[in-house]
Formats: sequence, C-alpha cells, structure tokens
Amino acid sequence: MTNKLIVSVSPHLHINESVRKIMWLVVLSLVPAGLAGVFIFGPQALWVILLSVASALVTEGVLQALTKGKVTISDGSAFLTGLLLAYNLPADVPFWIPVVGSAFSIAIGKQVFGGLGQNIFNPALVGRVFLMASWPRYMTIFTKPMIYDAVTQATPLALLKENKILAHISYWDLFLGKRGGCIGEVCILALLLGAIFLLSRGYISWHIPITYIFIVGLFAYVFGPGGFFTGDWLFHILSGGLVLGAFFMATDYVTSPLTQKGQIIFGIGCGLITAVIRLWGGYPEGVSYAILMMNAAAPIIDRYTRNRIYGTK
Repeated sequence: MTNKLIVSVSPHLHINESVRKIMWLVVLSLVPAGLAGVFIFGPQALWVILLSVASALVTEGVLQALTKGKVTISDGSAFLTGLLLAYNLPADVPFWIPVVGSAFSIAIGKQVFGGLGQNIFNPALVGRVFLMASWPRYMTIFTKPMIYDAVTQATPLALLKENKILAHISYWDLFLGKRGGCIGEVCILALLLGAIFLLSRGYISWHIPITYIFIVGLFAYVFGPGGFFTGDWLFHILSGGLVLGAFFMATDYVTSPLTQKGQIIFGIGCGLITAVIRLWGGYPEGVSYAILMMNAAAPIIDRYTRNRIYGTK
C-alpha cells in the first residue's frame, strides 16, 4: 500500500508574493505622483527623479559588490528608495543633491545595517534629513508650478508659519498640486490613486496612514491660530508631505510595527510629533522627523503589542 501521507517542513501554505513583486508594485503605485510632479514642475523634476534613482541603484550595486554580497538591485528596493527621496526634493535643486542624497540613503540608511530588512530607519527619509541638515538653502527653495510662472514660491505651510495671507490658495489647488512643494508630495489626487491601489491589494493597511492623518487634522483643528477649535484641519492635511509620508513611508514593512495595535500607536505617535513641529516648532513641516523618531520606537512598540501565542494564556 502506497503511503500518501507526506510530511514536509513549513511553510505549508504559499502565496504568489515576493519582496521583488511587492517593491515593484509600490513603485507602480507611485508613478501617478511622479507624472503629476513632472507635469506641474516641468522637465527638471524628471531629471531629479532619474538622477536619484540611478544613484541609489549604483550605490547599492557597488557596495554589495565590494562586500562580496549578492547584488540585489533588481529587487526594486533601491529603486524605491531613490524614487521616494526624489519625491521629497524640490524640483530645482542642483543635480548633485539627488545623487549625494540617494547615495547617503543607501549607504548609511540601509547597507550599514546589513541591507534590506535590517535597517531600522526609512532610508529615503534618512537621506532627506541629511540633505536638509547639510544644505538647507537648496532644500527650502521651491519652484512655483509651471502651469503658472517659473518663479520661486514658499510652501503653504511656510506661509502659514509666517502668518501670511493664504486666501489665494484654495483646497482645490492643494488637492491638484497647484502650489509650491516637493516633486512627489504636491498632487494629493495622484497620491490617493496610488494609496487606493496598495490598500485594495492588501500591501498596506489603513491603521498607520488613517490614524496618522486623523491625529494631525485633530490637533490642527483644536489648536488653531484663533484659539481652541479654530484651526483649518483640511489645510494641514492637504499641505506638505503628510499624505506622501502617511501612505508610502510610514507604512514601510521593515521600519513600522507588525501588529495592528502597534500600527495604530505608531500612527498616533507620528501624528503627534508632526503636529507639534508644525504648530509650535521652528520648521513648517515635521513629517520626516516624526516618521524617523517613530521608526526608532517601533521595536519597543512591537514588544508590548505582540499577539498572544495560540494556545497560551
């Protein structure tokens, strides 16, 4: 009699997913925001994106070759890091800014920890913060959308921080990207299209981004410039890099908590820090710093929110 009982090692259930597939689909979800950025700011934005991505790929390939490791530039992770860094840059930065920033993101933000899956901070945000600290002048000069005039323009959040009149900026302009800002953050419509795609495929969940955005909106409304409950919460949600950060960087698998409860705590923390920096800090924006700070807290959040092992009390 043939023995039909076959025992094998785990995993026993397989799905048609891989790191490479997920990374490239996240890249695909970011394409609308990139196209919108190029349309809004012109060809210079495309050059920033290309240089940033190329620098990330070259840096990762060279470092892996020098350390005699497996070259994994085809898995999409380095491409995604370069793309996200470019989306966090103004369109008119010098050509060497995205090159240096991406190289730093990969070398210091990722490879120094051992590569993909071992980094504790989001590499693209590490690169952006490094550039902001090193060359703030280049990182804070924004081009007015080319659909108007190619002149420099402060971001809506910077104008708000300086108590300047914002009557000429409508919610619709903020939603479509007709404002100063970084390449990939200005068009909320394009970002939401990519976010809906990721949510529908199950690659991200609502817990971090929705909690993050809600907390920022709540604090902006409660602590308004005219007293309690006078703030323009929708303006804060549509301005700056909140939507880009909440859906595409705070949800990074490696640097965010694993459990749903932990993700909600993570989102609350990101929202609180962002709101504090925006409302009372010296910078008009706080998304990058908030996510990096909560990246550092992710391991301890995981420790205290881990699920109970099945069959134990």
